[in-house]
Amino acid sequence: MFFDLTHTSSKTKARAGVLHTDHGEIKTPIFMPVGTAGTVKGVHQRELSADINAEIILGNTYHLFLRPGMPLMNEAGGLHRFINWDKPILTDSGGYQVYSLSEQRKLKEEGAHFSSHIDGSKHLFSPEYVVDIQRDIGADIIMAFDECTPYPCDYEYAENSMHLTHRWLDRCTVRFRDTEPKYGHRQFLFPIVQGSTYPDLRKQSAEYIASKNAEGNAIGGLSVGEPHEMMYEMTEAVCGILPKDKPRYLMGVGTPENILESIALGVDMFDCVMPTRNGRNGQLFTAEGIINIRNKKWENDFSPVDPAGHTFVDTAYSKAYLRHLIVSKEMLGAQIASLHNLGFYLWLVKEARKHILEDTFHIWKNNMVQKVRQKI
Repeated sequence: MFFDLTHTSSKTKARAGVLHTDHGEIKTPIFMPVGTAGTVKGVHQRELSADINAEIILGNTYHLFLRPGMPLMNEAGGLHRFINWDKPILTDSGGYQVYSLSEQRKLKEEGAHFSSHIDGSKHLFSPEYVVDIQRDIGADIIMAFDECTPYPCDYEYAENSMHLTHRWLDRCTVRFRDTEPKYGHRQFLFPIVQGSTYPDLRKQSAEYIASKNAEGNAIGGLSVGEPHEMMYEMTEAVCGILPKDKPRYLMGVGTPENILESIALGVDMFDCVMPTRNGRNGQLFTAEGIINIRNKKWENDFSPVDPAGHTFVDTAYSKAYLRHLIVSKEMLGAQIASLHNLGFYLWLVKEARKHILEDTFHIWKNNMVQKVRQKI
């Protein structure tokens, strides 16, 4: 079995499970640090593995395809060997990056034509080619090619886009079936539910994706500007349709509050650049709320970064020291803040898992949501 569902909360739809890959087990709920171009920005692989015990990281097909490129990736023996990472990797298909290049791409039935943001060179991502690239990268979990719709978008656009994503999925599935992994370990293909914020389209897409009986399923096209309550509504509707015995991955989400609420709706997997991106700019996530470490009130505060006393990394630094580094634009400040935030995110999902297994998740979650959303 690829996924063992071990426990479901009695008061919510939160689940605890285990994903089995050839690079190791992943205990869910799980947060995946984003290593877009073969690196989680500012964080060593050793720190990811040993200091905060990340069980899986995410790479991106679009960025890795452009640089360093697939010839070098093949020569290196895949991304695991290239970056010296021996745990699981998931690759985003590049659909979101193509979506973000709205001025530099054209979508057609054959795929997405786009110009490189690096040198302007022109490329075509077809569903088949995206599968081939991810085979070359060697990710344990690879994503089907999709179109991520903007928010807001009209109904007709969302419907046409959804059907295009479904047709592309069928082509991805054929290519995946007709090819083999390159580096001696299993790979799993996840399709992606689309449909924007229209309940009937989300239902239709979730039913189509569920019918494919893939090893896992993803929910895309959310966290792109829609209100949080709308995101939760779509997520709940989709989770009610996707198979219970398969992992559910909510792509690009999100804040600590978003993650806790989505776990309660039945989501198992998350990724987001927020911990590292916000950390580099001095925003720290803690068990008691959000800190802007640039604020002068932290200048003489020599207490640990997390007010609750948690240490999410091996070495604790004071607020005063971290503020000094961030204000001085020292690289170490961005590194410490990024590692702290990633450590907090991983602590949060592991605590969620513990409370799901103890069947106290609903009480703990309601309390934590109030804490993590406030600014200190």
